[in-house]
Order: sequence, then C-alpha cells, then structure tokens
Amino acid sequence: MARRRFFVDAVQSGRARITGPDAHHLTRVLRVEPGQQFEISDNHSVYLAEVESARKDLVSFAIQERLAAVEPVVRTTLFAALVRFERFEWIIEKATELGVEQIIPLETERTEKGLRKAAEKRSVRWNRIAREASEQSRRARLPAIRDAVALAEAIEIEADYRYLLEEVRGAGPMLSVLPASRRAGDRVALLLGPEGGWTDRERGLIASAGWCAVSLGHEILRAETAAIAGLAIINAAWNAA
Repeated sequence: MARRRFFVDAVQSGRARITGPDAHHLTRVLRVEPGQQFEISDNHSVYLAEVESARKDLVSFAIQERLAAVEPVVRTTLFAALVRFERFEWIIEKATELGVEQIIPLETERTEKGLRKAAEKRSVRWNRIAREASEQSRRARLPAIRDAVALAEAIEIEADYRYLLEEVRGAGPMLSVLPASRRAGDRVALLLGPEGGWTDRERGLIASAGWCAVSLGHEILRAETAAIAGLAIINAAWNAA
C-alpha cells in the first residue's frame, strides 16, 4: 500500500513540520505517531520522512531521504467559467486529482453577476481543497489556483495546444483532433464555458484567437462533468504517447 503524502510549507535543515488545523487532522483523525514514515512535499521535492513528534497542534518530521518525483506528462491549464461555488469547488478537486497544472476562474458574458467578486474571498478555501486533493492523489506539486480573468485575457494564453469545449454542431470529436505526435511536457489549455453556454460574440473572439473547438459528444454536459471528461481525455492521450 502506498504511503500517505502530505504537503509542508518548507523543509529546513533536514526537518519539516505541520501546524494548526492540519496537524490536528493528522493527530486526531489519522492518528499519526512518532516513528511512522510518510512522504512529504515542499511543493518542489518529495521526501521520505519520519514523524519525530505528534501533538495536537504540531507534527514534526525528520527527513530520511529525497525521493524521485514523477513528472506529469502534460502541463494542463484549465480555464473554467465561474459557476455556483459548490460545483466550482468540485471542479477544483477533481481537476487536481487529474493532474492539472493551473486552474484559472473565468468570467464570461453569461457568468452570474457577482461571482467574480465573490471568488476573491474564496482563495484560501479553494487552495485548501486543492491541497487535500493533491495529498489524496499523491501529487508532487500543488496546482496553482489563479485569480479570475475575463475571456479576452484568457484566450491570449500561450500553449502548444488550445481547445475550446463546445456543445454546438461543427466541433470535431475531441479524440479526433488531438495531435498524433505528442511529447512529454506539452502545454495544453482547455477552455470551459458557463452553464448558459458561449455567446456568439464570445465564439467569434475565441475562434479569432486560434482556439480549436472540440466536442465531448451529443449530450449536453454540466460544466463540472465537461471539465473532468476533457481533462481525462487529455491525460489518457498523452500518457499513451
């Protein structure tokens, strides 16, 4: 069975620690004890570490050795239109498990009013969700949760491949438009629209910026379902390359 993995703020002089609510979770829920070994990451490197002490508000580790970290085969950016926050948080959790490199909330013409401003107050919570999902999925590094942007800024991102998830006719099946030659480290951007879909003006802007419209099938998917389906297809394709 794979060892549990935790994130720490820093590794210094061969030691690391977890404090506050995270330490409480380790000691009261997971019941970690001195002498147990876990893997820890400082968001740069992964280490094998042994628990030195475990108190209610502090768990300290002694580094045993540095471990090889598995590098992601594809670097994915997800632009996700803001939806109701309980659903957007589900996107964050599952996209993190699927290895996304960064998640950027997106304001569109059909984004519910007030969501972008309200999103500014969710940064701490969203990063905690990403951290917990990263530990569960044994990531070596945390995804970056960026500030929300407008569509005009999002579509200018530089990437090797840029895909617009589209529900209207004319978009080719996603699997059919992925490149035949795929390389480890390719940068892929995925653009996910709002619940009401893209407006014609937005479609024109996205097309003018050179994004490739792709379809996930005939069914109309919820935003969170489309995000996970799209990311899973990208992961499977690049892992098979």
